[in-house]
Order: sequence, then structure tokens, then C-alpha cells
Amino acid sequence: MAKNCWNVFWGFWDYETPKVIVVKNRNLGFIYRAVQLLILLYFVWYVFIIQKGYQDSETGPESSVITKVKGITKSQDKVWDVEEYVKPPEGGSVFSIITRAEITPFQTLGTCPESIRIRNATCFSDDDCIAGEMDMLGNGERTGRCVPYYFGTKKTCEVSAWCPVEDGAAVSEFLGKMAPQFTILIKNSIHYPKFQFSKGNIRDYDDGYLKHCTFNADTDLYCPIFKLGFIVEQAGENFTELAQKGGVIGVIINWNCDLDLSESKCNPKYSFRRLDPKHIPASSGYNYRFAKYYNINGTASRTLIKAYGIRIDVIVHGQAGKFSLIPTIINVATALTSIGVGSFLCDWILLTFMNKNKVYSHRKFDKVQPTPPPSLSLGQRPADSSTNQSQTSKPEFHFPLLQMSKLRFREGPQENDLQKRGQ
Repeated sequence: MAKNCWNVFWGFWDYETPKVIVVKNRNLGFIYRAVQLLILLYFVWYVFIIQKGYQDSETGPESSVITKVKGITKSQDKVWDVEEYVKPPEGGSVFSIITRAEITPFQTLGTCPESIRIRNATCFSDDDCIAGEMDMLGNGERTGRCVPYYFGTKKTCEVSAWCPVEDGAAVSEFLGKMAPQFTILIKNSIHYPKFQFSKGNIRDYDDGYLKHCTFNADTDLYCPIFKLGFIVEQAGENFTELAQKGGVIGVIINWNCDLDLSESKCNPKYSFRRLDPKHIPASSGYNYRFAKYYNINGTASRTLIKAYGIRIDVIVHGQAGKFSLIPTIINVATALTSIGVGSFLCDWILLTFMNKNKVYSHRKFDKVQPTPPPSLSLGQRPADSSTNQSQTSKPEFHFPLLQMSKLRFREGPQENDLQKRGQ
């Protein structure tokens, strides 16, 4: 056991060098060259041409977005302008446009029947209503009385809240008739700090250019004024259905820039898609509530609005690349190293499936042990060179390879000659 351990230890310090053997086998040679060609095509076509492996890259540019909506529309009872249907009005990257509103006007603080849609709100007598109880999904604090509902024959528990509650007096108004013609200006500027490169999606045209243009990917790429109907259509949605229930539309601006080319080749690409899961009824759509407060004859009042709308999310991403020596050297070295996979594969095929009578392994793996010159005693003549050659230990075939040679042999009749020589 100890001897084997020492053999392993001393074997660690052996020097290994490759041995070149040329095998005249067309099938094996075809596999070898085919593997090399595939690896070469992968690195040239995919790594260097498609992925641009010779470039240093930066993803996620620094970005700013400013938006502005223009247009007016009319519902059954009134005219709506931008100040009323755009929330929030600051013009950020996320905003909503109201397309339908359920309005509950003239709410005042008092007592009234709870909404019939609230859990356990239906009652038959005062015993079913506990005074002081509050439901987190309800509208107010229960008074302990069971009162008739706003319409119908049912009764619900009375609550102290803003009355009447939403279900009792809500009026629906549709704003979507002219909403497809609303225009949305999206100003976007990006910066890649690694390459000190900046650009925006509006070119320096004359002052009147943006007043009469709308976005066109072919003729007006740098006029980022979009109609709301165009955005919804490009997202593959029906505007009327979307306006009724609401939804979230993403405007994606992609800045993929090859900085080895001129700045004019770095252009924004716009895409549009719906972001909320419309096929899941529980989570599709978009709505929110807000109120407008006022005072009538000294009484605090408000108008409650449940707004359904189209929310626009402007999302900016991209990647910039520029030639760099370091990734080029790394990918070239990786390609040259990977070509060696062909040799490993062919060696495995040669020694596993074509190793007839171990002829190939005998030729491929040699172990050479140098013989020290014999010491001469006083008066002793040196031995003849042929004698020394006969005393040299016979080479053993063993792995790893330590002898550098180049052999050529073919499969077939010559194989028997190799076997005899090996013997």
C-alpha cells in the first residue's frame, strides 16, 4: 500500500507532452474536420456576428421620461378636458387616462343603508346588526338598525358614513367616444455612462415640427406623439372593450446601439403590449377611486368617482456596445481552445471503437525511462555501443505520454506489420 502511494506521488512529477499520430482513416478524419467546422461556425457566426463578442457592452441606460396628453371628450352630461381625465397630472412615465366613470354625487356625512354587496350586510331585523361593528370592506360603522335598501324589498344594516353609499346613487358616464384621438407626447432621453453617450427621441427640428406631426416608424421616427387609439391597436386590443373595464398598456422604448457605427444608427424602437392579465377576470382591468370635496350651505359634501381607465407605463431599456480588446482576446482564445474538442472526440472514438488488438493504444501511449551511463572501474574499458543498446530497458507502453514522435499508419494489411513490430 505504501509503495503504491509513493508511486502515485512520484508519478505526479512526470512530464507529459503530446504525441502526434496521423491515422489514415477517412471516416475519422471527416468527423474531426466536421466538429472543427461546427465550432468555428458557432464562434464566427453566433459569438462574433450575432452577439458581437468583440465588444464591451453596457445594459440598462440612465433614462428620463416626460409625458403630456392633449384632447377633450364628452360624456352624457358634460365635457371633460385633460385636467379631469389624466391622473396624475405631473406627466411622469406612468399615468392613466379615464375612459369611464361611476359617479356618486352629493355625498354627505350621515346614516344610510350599507351596500348590499358587502358580506353580512343583509339583515331581517335589528338583531342581525351589531352596533359599533365595522367591516374593513364596508363603507362605515354600523348603527345597530336594519333599514330598507335603496331599491327593492331587501334590507341592510344601517351605517354611519358618506351617504348615500356608492351602490345607491352611482351614475355611469362613458368618456371613450373621442378618447382614441387623444395625443400623447413621450419625451425620452438616455445616457450610457460607460461610453459617455447620450441621445434623445426628439431631433432638433424647427419649432413648428412637433405641432403638426404624429409618430410614424418610417417617416417620423423622431416625432414621439402617439394617438391613444394607435397605442391600443398596436397592443392588439379592442378600444371599446378596454375602455369599459380598463387595462394597462406598456410602451416599450428599446435603445440598442452599436457605438462602432455613427450616432445616426442608434435609433429608438417602440413596441406596445398589454401588461395586465386580461384572461384572468379576477385581476384584469384597471380602476381606482378619488373624490372631489366642496361645501354646500355650510355642509361638507363630496362627489365620489370610481374611474376606469387605460394606464400607460413607459418602459425604457437597451444595450450599447463598443469594440474592446479584452473581450476580443477572451473570445478568440476560447474559440481556439474549443477547437480541441474535435481531437478529444476523435481520440475517444479511435481508442474505444477502432482499437483493434490495441494497436492504436500501443502507438499512442509510450513511457520512456532514461538509463544512466554505467560507472567504470579503474582499468575497465567502456562497453561497445551495441552492448549498451542491448542492455537498455525495453520501452513500456503506459499513460501518460512522455515521448514526442510522429507516426503515420493506415488501417488494413499494414496493421499486422505494426502488431509484429510491437511484439
